[in-house]
Amino acid sequence: MDKPSLNIVRAADITAHSQQFSHPWNPNSEMHGTQLARSVGLKRTGVNFIRVPAGRESYVYHSHQHEEEWIYVLAGRAIALIDDVEYEVGAGDFIGFPAPSVAHLMRNPGPGDLVYLSGGENREFDVAEFPKLGKRMVKSGKRVDVYDEADSRPFGPL
Repeated sequence: MDKPSLNIVRAADITAHSQQFSHPWNPNSEMHGTQLARSVGLKRTGVNFIRVPAGRESYVYHSHQHEEEWIYVLAGRAIALIDDVEYEVGAGDFIGFPAPSVAHLMRNPGPGDLVYLSGGENREFDVAEFPKLGKRMVKSGKRVDVYDEADSRPFGPL
């Protein structure tokens, strides 16, 4: 029998430890999943197993200035909203968002679940934009601040 390893997450554990998450700024957001990278102690990169039910969306439309992201669709189909253009994607399709990225969101038109792996960097500092909401998030270490873009002012000599 294999000795238990902190470096392996078994398939049964991925299902057993699945949690539901909805982004508070998107009432249509509903995801069920497991943070795989954290399960094995990875700190600089994220990998997540995500399931989005039919008729729901993944997160909130956003982009990152410093952290790259990617999505690999395992099952189902989705509408990937990327830089205000809709693309139909399905099992086997890979999507990458190099930094600085364009805004993006996954929407499941149904009828079944959308299942995918997502991942990206987990840097000490990042700026995320939420263009449809007019908000900006600044992450510095463990601190995360959210600002209304309307309150932004230039700094320095005029």
